[in-house]
Amino acid sequence: MSTTADLFLYDQSGHRYEITDPRWRGADGTPLALSAMPGIAAEQIVTSERSLWRYQAAIPVDPRYRVSLGEGCTPMIPLQWDGRRVHFKLEWFNPTSSFKDRGVSVMVSHLLSQGVEYVLEDSSGNGGSSVAAYSAAAGIRAKIIVPELTSAAKILQARAYGAQIELVGGTREQVSQEAIRQSEHIRYASHNWHPFFLQGTKTVAYEMWEDLGFRAPDNVVLVAGAGSNVLGCDIAFSELLAAGRIPHLPRLLVGQPEHWSAIADTVNGLDPDARGPRVPTIAEGASIAHPPRLSEAVAAIRRSGGAAVAVPEPAIRAAVRKLASRGLYAEPTSCVAVAALDHFLTEGIIGAAETTVVVLTGAGVKSSETMADVFGPEYSLGSAG
Repeated sequence: MSTTADLFLYDQSGHRYEITDPRWRGADGTPLALSAMPGIAAEQIVTSERSLWRYQAAIPVDPRYRVSLGEGCTPMIPLQWDGRRVHFKLEWFNPTSSFKDRGVSVMVSHLLSQGVEYVLEDSSGNGGSSVAAYSAAAGIRAKIIVPELTSAAKILQARAYGAQIELVGGTREQVSQEAIRQSEHIRYASHNWHPFFLQGTKTVAYEMWEDLGFRAPDNVVLVAGAGSNVLGCDIAFSELLAAGRIPHLPRLLVGQPEHWSAIADTVNGLDPDARGPRVPTIAEGASIAHPPRLSEAVAAIRRSGGAAVAVPEPAIRAAVRKLASRGLYAEPTSCVAVAALDHFLTEGIIGAAETTVVVLTGAGVKSSETMADVFGPEYSLGSAG
């Protein structure tokens, strides 16, 4: 186990808090982050462990409170993609078919160590399903607040784990505001706010490093909603860089749906609010107008020498179909990263000899209605074929 004696939480104003402090945001109202941890060496990996907890030395949670369903250790497969060799990290092999399981496993383990018995989460789907699952595994009650338009399959999954579901009309931001209001009475376990969630998402970067023979890729292509995968990769690769395990940070290349592109617009020096009214997107998991960690995500992309792009809806739909034609059935949110990959290849931002990893965050089977819409009526549920 990593020692937590010297670790602390801090907010964006620089105020420090004890790592055991139950608060979910700083006194200044900004998200909390965990102070830097040392990167690990290859020999510290518990190779007999087939989950993200093989990197226990990099996880600031007492293993006595570990809540695990076997998350992590997801496949990373190489494909020939438009004449380039590209690796695709298949995060739907996590227990609830989403990358969120990484962060939630560590977050719920931390909450369990604090004796928490009841948690609240707001989610457009995958985050809520994951919190529901891991709360069930930990013996913790969970309430999930979700937008009314959330995929029925994702709501069913969260309910199946025993979570209490509350549907809220309005925008994703209004759903978050309702959760914040209720957090006065229930411990808020928001994957967009909780610092220990990022300590779980960072393990995807440790897996890339291990699977590539303890080398970092040149590029990591990601979809961003709130930016937790962006931040997780930044944290882990920064730890490895500081420890001398890698020579440089990989470039973080990020895509967002064009009407929900606060991170991409800010990276590119644009005003996110200048796009006008928010237009619904098939990439529902990335439809976050005001990411709580916007400044952190932008800084991470810039620090890596990376780039970001706002992806139009037709490009997302085309990416879903293109990926499926290669045998990979990813939900539309994941395919924002695929459309971004095509953009960065076309623009020459990704070099021919560079090692590139694309993170696919969730499975298409969790968005069956949307997938049927993408492929057309002949593919609709119940059709013969």
